[in-house]
Parts: sequence; structure tokens; C-alpha cells
Amino acid sequence: MQIGPYQLRNNVFVAPMAGVTDRPFRQLCKQLGAGYAVSEMAASNPRVWASEKSSRRINHDGEMEPKAVQIAGAVPQELAECAKFNVERGAQIIDINMGCPVKKVCNNWCGSALLQDEDLVKRILDAVVGAVDVPVTLKFRTGWNRENKNALRIARLAEDAGIAMLTLHGRTRADGYKGEAEYDTIRAVKQAVGIPVVANGDIATPEKAKFVLDYTGADAVMIGRAAQGRPWICREIDHYLRTGELLPAPTVAEVRALMNEHLPAHYAFYGEFLGVRTARKHIGWYVEDLPGGEEFRQRMNRLESTAEQLAAVDAFFASQEQYGERLQYAPAAQEESQQEPLAA
Repeated sequence: MQIGPYQLRNNVFVAPMAGVTDRPFRQLCKQLGAGYAVSEMAASNPRVWASEKSSRRINHDGEMEPKAVQIAGAVPQELAECAKFNVERGAQIIDINMGCPVKKVCNNWCGSALLQDEDLVKRILDAVVGAVDVPVTLKFRTGWNRENKNALRIARLAEDAGIAMLTLHGRTRADGYKGEAEYDTIRAVKQAVGIPVVANGDIATPEKAKFVLDYTGADAVMIGRAAQGRPWICREIDHYLRTGELLPAPTVAEVRALMNEHLPAHYAFYGEFLGVRTARKHIGWYVEDLPGGEEFRQRMNRLESTAEQLAAVDAFFASQEQYGERLQYAPAAQEESQQEPLAA
């Protein structure tokens, strides 16, 4: 799998997720088998570039290459300038967001709202591709709603503009994250263009990843919410795609060590005050479906210092060893992960 000059080590990618895929989490996912990960989206409005939040989102210091930044906006020239701004600060790939369904993004005519205006889409693609000398990719949805799916036209516009790779989420803007993703549109897009296509949406197990790749013919899969609290899903999927074998759950000792790596990196990135608060959601995902996980999450959310939080998490995972060498997820979670993937 290749994007421009960058040869990726596999075709298992981590999706850009606001408030989740910060630099420490991206780095961890890459260490645990992800071939590629994209930053949280950076706003194209130049008035916010100097803000603390925006500065963190585009911070790639020490990150494994290639370093990809997602940009969001609705004004072609602003997006072009934003792309140049990020390339000057180390971005090696620029990804354009036309997939986010969140209202506060779409209400500003950004994200998947852009799919309603194909002329504007073309002007944005042309402006960004023409502004930088690095690969530009596009993440988008199947259409505005189920009655208005225009992914094929958007894909052809993107290829004509020089977009290096497409990532298509198998839902419309109106779907949000409800219902099931469909893969027929991804399959049609893959058959219609000559550039790499990445399938995204509801890929939560190695078996589902293989099904989606086989069904759509896509070049790669992109994992979103399934990576929250389980970044090792990247290596599980990669291993299954290469060997047909399922890896066992990680050992308690390994995850305990990972937490003692991820959390200090998170605290260093955000500082004491924000660090302890923004880490809570990550910790909640890690302990979800583990014995005593919900009770621990509630107690942990009351801790106010990073030192207390780190010690509590370490003690929690040490206590998991009483249930076995490997993490023991709740039966309902195990059953869900072992269900046969449904055809699109």
C-alpha cells in the first residue's frame, strides 16, 4: 500500500477522530500495528491556527512517518492556505475532511455538508492539490442522504483533481453513525477509479475487515471507534489478513505496560490539568467490558491528579491478573466480536 512516495507497512489504518486520535494515541496505534494514522481535523480558519487546541492537533514531534494532517473547512483558498501552513510544519500528507456528520461541523457548511455542492467540492480539491507538493487525500461519505448518494461523482472529481487516495465511509451524512454501514457504494467507487480506495465504517473485528476487503475490492480498511480502548485491534486485523489466524486477547501484563506508556505520554502532551481530564475517556474505553471496569471507571473519574490516576489504572490492571493471564472481556462483548459479518 502506497500513498505518493510513502510505502506503508500494511493496509490497516486508524481513522481521524476528534478528541481521540491525538499524537500519543496515533503513535501507540502505529506501534501496535497500524500502517497509517491521520490527525484530528484542523480547522482551515486562520484565526484559530495559533490557539492551544489547534497547535496540539497539528503537533507531530517524534511521530512515526508518514505524518498526516486532516483539514476541514468550506472556503477553497482558506483550505489551500491551511494545507500549506501544515506542510511547512511537517505534514507529509494532507487529508481533506468531507466525511464528518457532526452538526456543529456541517452547520458551518464543512465536513459531509460539502457533498451537496459538487462545484464547491471541485474547487476545494483543485485548490488544495495545487497548493502543496505532498499527497492530498479525501475522506468522504456516500452522499447527503440515502436518496442523494453522489459518491461516484465525487470520486471521479477527486481523481481528476489529482487526489492520491480516497477513504469512503459507508454511510450518508443523514445517517450519522446510526444503522449499519453499507459497502455496495464503496465497491462501486473502487471499480470506477484508478486510485487507492479505503473502506471505512463498522469494521470492528478481523473477520469483518477481511469480509469488507473481499467484498469491496478496497485497498485498505480504516478503523474508527473499534480502536478506542483497543489500539491492538490494528495488529489483530493485520495478522488475520496475512495468516487467516486470530490472535488471542493481549496479556494483562502487556496492557498494563501499555497504559504505563500511553498515560504518561498523554499527560506530557496535555499538561496536568487537561491531561487528567482528557485521559478519562481513554481509560473508560480500556476498562470497558472488563471485570469491575464500570465501577473502576466511576471511581477513577473522581481523581484529580495525574499521579493518582496513573497509580489507580496500574492497580486496576494488576488486579485483572486474578482472572487469567489474558484480558477477560465480558461474554456479551466476546459474542458480539465473534458474530459473522453481515453482507452489505
